[in-house]
Amino acid sequence: MPGFVTILVFAGMFNDSFGVINNAILSFFGISPKAWLTDPFWTKTALIMMQTWLGFPFVFAMTTGVLQAIPDDLYEAATMDGASAWTRLRTITLPLVLYSIAPIIITQYTFNFNNFNIIYLFNNGGPAVAGSNAGGTDILVSWIYKLTMSSSQYAIAATITILLSIFVVGLALWQFRATKSFKNDEMA
Repeated sequence: MPGFVTILVFAGMFNDSFGVINNAILSFFGISPKAWLTDPFWTKTALIMMQTWLGFPFVFAMTTGVLQAIPDDLYEAATMDGASAWTRLRTITLPLVLYSIAPIIITQYTFNFNNFNIIYLFNNGGPAVAGSNAGGTDILVSWIYKLTMSSSQYAIAATITILLSIFVVGLALWQFRATKSFKNDEMA
């Protein structure tokens, strides 16, 4: 199912008055209904849950592929040397997995940092914040959209866009360098 359809389905599920989350799931457990679309805290919580749901299959598939690529010889040698399961996990599995998926984590972070679709389709960056044209869950990209489309504040929007681009590219380059993600040599 396309991501935008999933977001719209989730928006209906989290609806304060008729959503299945409040009316079926929370009430089943005896939990009072939450203001998913009107309280900034609960809106952010819903957005995090939705983003986790949307991103999990990709990260799971990539991590599974990395785990299957780890040679069995490493585990056999460690077992023969008397390494416990915890030691094998800590010294073989985690370093190799983290080394391989670091670029994936970095690109996922960069994508989510600028994920306009989920903010806009869920509740248009709301709930509204008094005295501000940015909503309670607006990210910079959705706020830039509002500045250009609703307020016609093009200069401010352009400045924020340039600064945001510099920040995200700089952070990604720093993370790639720190994790040595694109080194061609073998891991030590």
